Amino acid sequence: MIKNLIEKNRSYRRFDENKKISKETLTELVELARLSSSPMNLQSLKFLIVTEDKTNNKVFKTLKWAGALPDWDGPEIGERPTGYMIILGDTTLIPKGQRDFFDFEVGIWGHSVRLGATEKGIASCMIAAIDRETLKKDFNIDDKYKIAIVIAFGMPAEEIIIEPIDKTGNFHYHRDEQGRHFVPKRSLKDLILGDE
Repeated sequence: MIKNLIEKNRSYRRFDENKKISKETLTELVELARLSSSPMNLQSLKFLIVTEDKTNNKVFKTLKWAGALPDWDGPEIGERPTGYMIILGDTTLIPKGQRDFFDFEVGIWGHSVRLGATEKGIASCMIAAIDRETLKKDFNIDDKYKIAIVIAFGMPAEEIIIEPIDKTGNFHYHRDEQGRHFVPKRSLKDLILGDE
């Protein structure tokens, strides 16, 4: 059921580094993106798949993890992702005078990829806080590509619990003393406007 898949599709930030993700598996997930909707049907995104330890480390050093957890510097050795997708917007596919729709397409395609990963039992996290200049240099990314986002993948090594937003209205995710990760969600009645 799609609701169960969406509930399980959380932003994981700790992974089991002993369990590797293959390039073939990530390629299968790109196929889900390829089949998804695309603004103006431009299909303007490209994927750089990274799964080797040496190149994983290059990606990892460019990422900033968990803005709502300022005292946490990100996953430690042993709990880092074992695969990444660097998602790039191909500027040569944007018609002259037309704005790019990279952000919209990243949302659609990224969600398709992450739902597919969740279905396979793979955890993931979309990350936009990236040192793009270093990433571009380290992977020799051509200027025609705009780095949109990075998705990190691995086997989950943390528990994530959805909870209602409390009376204070605090929507920030947080962890308890046991390291469990809590994600507050607004109620359905808070999202739907009108009294019809």
